[in-house]
Amino acid sequence: MTTLFISDLHLDPSRPAITELFLDFLHGEARQAEALYILGDLFEAWIGDDTPSPAADAVATALRSLADAGVPVAFIRGNRDFLLGEAYAARAGMRILPDPCVITLYGKPVMLQHGDLLCTDDTAYQAFRAQTRDPAFIAQFLSQPLDARIAFAQKARAASQARQSELKQDDRAQFEVVTDVAPAEVAATFARYGVDTMIHGHTHRPAVHRVQVGGRDCTRIVLGDWYEQGSVLRVDAHGYRLDALSAA
Repeated sequence: MTTLFISDLHLDPSRPAITELFLDFLHGEARQAEALYILGDLFEAWIGDDTPSPAADAVATALRSLADAGVPVAFIRGNRDFLLGEAYAARAGMRILPDPCVITLYGKPVMLQHGDLLCTDDTAYQAFRAQTRDPAFIAQFLSQPLDARIAFAQKARAASQARQSELKQDDRAQFEVVTDVAPAEVAATFARYGVDTMIHGHTHRPAVHRVQVGGRDCTRIVLGDWYEQGSVLRVDAHGYRLDALSAA
């Protein structure tokens, strides 16, 4: 059997074709899987489990159906949906995993994470991440009325887009460096956890990287995003395959 890994779906009402692609995936291939791991940014934005969303309801129903059919579903929060809580996870039949974490995959330890923790050259983002992951901040934010949360999220997103646009215009090469993983942090993470395989998303740069860490051959697999098409990593006892899924 095959274990499936996906990330960065960024599901949003403005892109219904991608939501339909994901629902088809859940009702089709995923039904034959040993397990499904979603490594963050399932949704484009998430401002609380109490937010009304027919699309999120449909996704929760499909995920719950998959879990009820005997396929375990695990989820790691991303930078867009880090506020996704236990209430929605329970509705969807998902188990929330810490970021990062190590699982045993066909007898081998493998580290999973969303991937933003590896982007340490983006110091402004790392500072924002630390602030918004603070339990006190989260509790205060979620206590606000829905309208206030929506306004904050829109403001934060606009500021992020403006900053990225400015970086691209000023120095495209530097933008590519800042928004990708830092090689030193990748090596340090491999060394810290003692694994030789890592799977993550976030950067939207699907690829398989071979690196040497302390004399060990290590593999870093980067999942693709679902903005234009799907992306899935299929792993079984014989190896892995990183593929695209057409939305057409």
